[in-house]
Amino acid sequence: MMDLFTEMDDEQKKNEQLRDELEIDSGKSERKTATRKKPASDSKRVTKKNPSKYPRDTLEQALRIPRSILEQNAGQPCSVEDAARYMGVGCNGPFKVLVGSAKKYGLLKEDGPGIVALTDLARQILRPQTREDEISGLRTSVQTAPEISDVYSHYRGELIPERKFFANKLMDTYGILEHKTEEFSEIFFSTLRLAELLDETGGKIRLLDVSENRTSTTHVASKEERRLRKAVTPNSSDTCFVMMPFGGHLGTYYEAVYKPAVKQAGLTPIRADADIFGTGKIIDQIYRGIVESKVLIAELTSRNPNVFYELGLAHALRKPVVLVSSNDEDVPFDLKHIRCIHYDMKDPFWGEKLIDKVTENVLSALQNPEEALFSVEEQS
Repeated sequence: MMDLFTEMDDEQKKNEQLRDELEIDSGKSERKTATRKKPASDSKRVTKKNPSKYPRDTLEQALRIPRSILEQNAGQPCSVEDAARYMGVGCNGPFKVLVGSAKKYGLLKEDGPGIVALTDLARQILRPQTREDEISGLRTSVQTAPEISDVYSHYRGELIPERKFFANKLMDTYGILEHKTEEFSEIFFSTLRLAELLDETGGKIRLLDVSENRTSTTHVASKEERRLRKAVTPNSSDTCFVMMPFGGHLGTYYEAVYKPAVKQAGLTPIRADADIFGTGKIIDQIYRGIVESKVLIAELTSRNPNVFYELGLAHALRKPVVLVSSNDEDVPFDLKHIRCIHYDMKDPFWGEKLIDKVTENVLSALQNPEEALFSVEEQS
């Protein structure tokens, strides 16, 4: 997995290259920009016509401008030319790109023609009262940046897939051009690392979930859920079969987590126990429940044999299944290629976050059932 993003090790080299570009004089930069060759063609698989909107610099790089304004101009609004002067660089193409990145992270705003000003968010990050204030500000910047926030929302709380499959997702879902996926990945992971949103233990990368916690029973849909609801229209008569243990603490998750999550997605939840199915052979009830469901959920925690038997039936019937586990060890090797939701019970709000994440994944499975079923070779 460490091979997944070995390019991340080149981040320091990229920073040094950026400094070199910023320090060249304006005339030389303009000549260099004028002679830069345009890529021959974009990937044929990309259907998005508009150019990508993500910041072309990391959050750490973008913070250099507001920091210089704060230190050299007491944080007062200034011209773009003065901002460059405060940094000791020319007001050239690379610097203007950096200004654009700072705006996309929510660090700078326009205060008139050619005038930029620090935002409250930039001040919170650069002049925090506590470490918590600083981290909160950095994470807000992550969730402000176009496309970076979308990809984070999609994978929050989950393991990142292998490099090539992550790149495929960037192209197919978010319209990132093929020759830009490596650049985006470097910016994305460097920025999330700064905001302490990466768990890189065990040679794998998992995005920490810092979604807002609900303080009332009123559900506020996330950006990802709103996007999915525009693409699919669930029918309340359609069912979602939940495969999970009946006893112990895991058995209580049906009423507390999975049932409300499925209803939130617009489907009817069912589970294979006598209270729901009534009399009759349990295997017949299970089979019927799987066959009739539009999408299924499998709670893999504890490696319950009944759950894996039902999961095998579902995959044999080519039904899309949303996989869920409290740890990666309980996900068998031959299921590693399928996206799986991971939740952390040490988080006091894990239940509310899991409800929202399961809702998103059920809707995603309705939109793209192959992602919850087929092997990675078939998807690519």
